[in-house]
Amino acid sequence: MKLHPVILSGGSGTRLWPLSREQYPKQLLALIGDDTMLQQTALRLAGFSGGLPVSDQPLVVCNEEYRFITAEQMRAAGCPTNHILLEPVGRNTAPALTLAALTVRRDSDDGVLLVMPADHVIRDREAFHRAVDTGIEAALAGAMVTFGIVPERAETGYGYIGVGDEASPGVHAVASFVEKPDAETAAEYVASGAYLWNSGLFMVKAGVWLKALGHFNPEMLAACEAALETAGLDADFVRVGREAFQACPSDSIDYAVMEKLAATPELGIAPQVVPMSVGWSDVGAWDALWTLADKDDDGNSGRGDVMFEGTTGSLVHATSRMVVCLGVDGLVIVETPDAVMVARKDQTQDVKKIVARLKSDSRPQALAHRKIHRPWGCYDSIDTGGRFQVKHIEVKPGASLSLQMHHHRAEHWIVVRGTARVTRGDETFLLSENQSTYIPLGVTHRLENPGKMLLEMIEVQSGSYLGEDDIVRFDDTYGRS
Repeated sequence: MKLHPVILSGGSGTRLWPLSREQYPKQLLALIGDDTMLQQTALRLAGFSGGLPVSDQPLVVCNEEYRFITAEQMRAAGCPTNHILLEPVGRNTAPALTLAALTVRRDSDDGVLLVMPADHVIRDREAFHRAVDTGIEAALAGAMVTFGIVPERAETGYGYIGVGDEASPGVHAVASFVEKPDAETAAEYVASGAYLWNSGLFMVKAGVWLKALGHFNPEMLAACEAALETAGLDADFVRVGREAFQACPSDSIDYAVMEKLAATPELGIAPQVVPMSVGWSDVGAWDALWTLADKDDDGNSGRGDVMFEGTTGSLVHATSRMVVCLGVDGLVIVETPDAVMVARKDQTQDVKKIVARLKSDSRPQALAHRKIHRPWGCYDSIDTGGRFQVKHIEVKPGASLSLQMHHHRAEHWIVVRGTARVTRGDETFLLSENQSTYIPLGVTHRLENPGKMLLEMIEVQSGSYLGEDDIVRFDDTYGRS
């Protein structure tokens, strides 16, 4: 019996735009410290010495759109895994947990799942370990355990858990689940001492979860079983069956199972909660990040090339250029190469409205950054015009792009660092620094980095259409079509 970390990495984080994008969501960002939120989550059980050994193969459930950067970040954190389950479409947290539970049951008799959203911050790791250890015996005994945060303030942005009688030392029955309250009700909850913030963290045996789901939502269980039965293996990734998973109902862990358990005692699965104070935040918006961040004597937090003068209570995140704040108060300013957002700190919850407008207008800033990550490296579209585009391309040592061709554009390649191996039609040759080549329209080509250092290139595209969908792949190391 092991403790299996299950990292749910499917959120989009729209309220942290423009840093968080649909194809590069907040869990992939380093918002607090040097590690990304995904990496912090993967390392959260490091050094755990509680009642169960921790599996060395964490399960990650994520969207296939950012599978490569997810795998790369897990490796960089020292937590490589071949259990990255790819959702072809989002179906909320209950199906994601079901895929993980079925995987554990397939690979072993059973195990305790510790379900952790990848986009939360927990600052006191030792206190978190103690809370997890407190809940293990309850989970082993067949309870479904959640973790409630001792509230620090009357917060209207979180759901609440009503605390019932103590079931075992440090573990209480769940008396009720409450939706996000208004300010007056939230203040009453906090003053009573009988309510906790709902953290979205859970611990349950795989078999217990599957039993509960089979009772409350057999259609969801059947869809997830079918999706795994038709899954394909692709390197570190498990590609669940698209058609079966698309037919799966969408629901959260709370709604699908947790909130129904108290009214179904015949199942023998008790809903229980472990209260904890661990420096938790779901970093739901920029004002929450300001609360967590280190600040100067004037209450300002700056990341990147930032200068404050006569400014108070502000948060500035600069990624590509200097940002100067002069004589302002209570602002959030976020700068990226393709977008700048300026907002009052008390209105940052409404950033999601901007993202909705961007999507309705088909603006690319809603989906992706100017710099796009690929399994072989990345590219940055540094300039564009009616019939041209200029990209800065980085290829990792030993990596290779697909063998491909374009119907509508030609390309000029200039090497500025490292060595490139170029396939162009029937010929293959090397380019070193300050050398260049030309790829005519319609000619099959491939770019590789045969060296041990990063390859950097400038690519100038010209033609009638420059979209990324003008790629015909003939051979690809990463299984893309």
